[in-house]
Amino acid sequence: MKLLGFLLSLLASSLVWAASADSGQRDLKLWYAQPATEWLEALPVGNGSLGAMLFGGVGEERVQFNEQTLWLGNETEMGSYQPFGDLFIAWKHEQATEYRRELDLNEALHRVSYRTKDALYTREAFSSHPAQVLVYRFTADKRGGYSGTLRLTDRHGATISAEGRTLRSVGKLENGLDYEAQVWVLNEGGELAVVNGTFVVTKADAVTVLLAAGTSFANDPQRKWRGEPPHRRVADRLEIAARKPFALLREEHVADYRSLFSRVALELGKSDASVPTDQRLKARQGGGADAGLEALLFQYGRYLLISSSRPGGLPANLQGIWNNDLKPAWYSGYTANINVQMNYWPAELTGLSECHEPLFKWVQNMAVMYRNTQDPRVKSAKGRGWSSYSTTNPFGGSSRWGVHRPQSAWLMQHFWFRYEFTQDREFLQRVAYPGLKEAVEFWEDRLVEGPGGTLVTPDGWSPEHGPVLEKGVLVIKEGDRTPHPGVSYDQQIVWDLFSNFLEASEILGVDPEYRAKVASMRNRLLAPKIGRWGQLQEWMQDVDDPNDKHRHTSHLFALHPWRQIDPINTPLLAEAARVTLNARGDISTGWSKAWKINFWARLHDGNRSHKLVGELFKGSILKNLFDTHPPFQMDGNWGYTSGVCEMLLQSHTRQEGKRVLHLLPALPDAWSEGRITGLRARGGFEVDLSWEKGRLTSATVRNLAGPATVLVRHGTETRLIHLEKAQSYQWK
Repeated sequence: MKLLGFLLSLLASSLVWAASADSGQRDLKLWYAQPATEWLEALPVGNGSLGAMLFGGVGEERVQFNEQTLWLGNETEMGSYQPFGDLFIAWKHEQATEYRRELDLNEALHRVSYRTKDALYTREAFSSHPAQVLVYRFTADKRGGYSGTLRLTDRHGATISAEGRTLRSVGKLENGLDYEAQVWVLNEGGELAVVNGTFVVTKADAVTVLLAAGTSFANDPQRKWRGEPPHRRVADRLEIAARKPFALLREEHVADYRSLFSRVALELGKSDASVPTDQRLKARQGGGADAGLEALLFQYGRYLLISSSRPGGLPANLQGIWNNDLKPAWYSGYTANINVQMNYWPAELTGLSECHEPLFKWVQNMAVMYRNTQDPRVKSAKGRGWSSYSTTNPFGGSSRWGVHRPQSAWLMQHFWFRYEFTQDREFLQRVAYPGLKEAVEFWEDRLVEGPGGTLVTPDGWSPEHGPVLEKGVLVIKEGDRTPHPGVSYDQQIVWDLFSNFLEASEILGVDPEYRAKVASMRNRLLAPKIGRWGQLQEWMQDVDDPNDKHRHTSHLFALHPWRQIDPINTPLLAEAARVTLNARGDISTGWSKAWKINFWARLHDGNRSHKLVGELFKGSILKNLFDTHPPFQMDGNWGYTSGVCEMLLQSHTRQEGKRVLHLLPALPDAWSEGRITGLRARGGFEVDLSWEKGRLTSATVRNLAGPATVLVRHGTETRLIHLEKAQSYQWK
């Protein structure tokens, strides 16, 4: 994104935010009247790499922490993402009243307050990106109020030591990865002593705890994924942080976080933020209305992405960066038949382009690992391009379950998204285009001739089931990976890839001859087909079962996240997609419901999208607002945030060769009034919307990129506008 456009966008969003008079928008807090009693009730903090789940206990606080590079496995073995350790902080405050525990999304601050018979105690915690440390401060309105112990534990047999003001754990995983955590305890008043490897605090007025952790992982296959031991790096972070007053650490953290988070503000009617979040959730699950809670979950998704994906780090995994299990479900890895892609659907839509960058780096690393693989199951046909298995780790090791050949093509879609939303030509030329071309070459080498001279993928798979013959009867079997030619999922992803390549090639003015060849191949691709019961076919043969309720609806990729199907340009295919969604039903896993919110929004059916919002809350949102498959996985949170965007603004279609910005394309009746500021649209636009009684009252379209002509659509009205860079258009 160009600097001027970015600054104008940030300034405009900040001014709008400051002018907001709605208490629900300003009070973006998850809060509870009791401590967490289990991990999935604790609240998450994170700085992109260092995450923690905070329980808020009175007698004993538990800080379960993770560092995103603590992985078992290697280039050949999958391994799994690992919990790092726990910090237990026990104060002599057993009886408490007026208890409150909260997570403030506006400032990324975790707070706890409670009263004993003689004092008010308060806590504030955050994981600082600028300082790269977790900061936890304990204060009270009386002197000498803190007496207790602090102890550090490790999940992997590390050596624990305590000396001076430092608790330290040092260990090595079985794959040779070195790791270390350090905790510094800074007491104000009172005494600090070491007793049997535990810190003992006596009558301190206030206590500040700093925690840092790291490993010897290097995000570089050329270095065999190994760097320097983490000791000096971890110690330096703590030394620098300890020299700063708490107020300054807090100020730097909030400023850094808000530079991202405050770009988008959403209001969806009024709500009662005085009610604890778990009680609001219970009421919503029972069928009650709470548009404010739905807005809170939208912003929670943005908070979680900022907290688990920052430039220079690894991408958010299946659980973001938060994990408490030595053997997490699906390795807590990167599953690329929907999940890791869904993680990043909100990135460009909600002004978090920087948070997208770790995904790009990981994809580039996987390309290095798989271009020259000797694994015959995933080796490219003629040595061009790459593919892998469905689930992969940071080193290139995989689960070896489910060959997923369209993986690289789908992942390259995100590189194209980055260009579409930012219009960053340098990124397109240097990063995106080479990857797009390589993926195109892979499929040029794999496509074969199918029925009627079409081009089809020879051995595809529709995650995660397929048609098989059992005792002479064709059935759709869960988990089946039998290869089939011309599977709709594969065909649509290849069509998407070819389309993105063609547009990129034309923008850059390169490879005209190859562009013509790819255009010819795209025109021959087997297109989406409508089956015998009006459905969009999942396989080349018309074998779809109308009673199939499978969680994956992969053959609707062309509807979302891509643009091959939409109600205006391809109404018959859109209707077939509607038939398919009705047959699959609304009851499914968390991430599947989230995807369906996006599907129905793309069909311009806001009430059906909102029905899926209700289903998501009803069975797939936990007390701390994490999504559950089950088990817990974060993609449903991010899919939901994306779905809200799609209900309010769409920019993926074209009419007469011009891009369309579609305002409120799927506004549900339940959101009769509201506004959103800072949404991003393809073409380099930023959009603010306000509506009352279900009708658009105003819209502002800002051009953050170069000169552009665009169609702005609302309902049946379409306006053609031209904007120079930094110009705005007001729809009234």
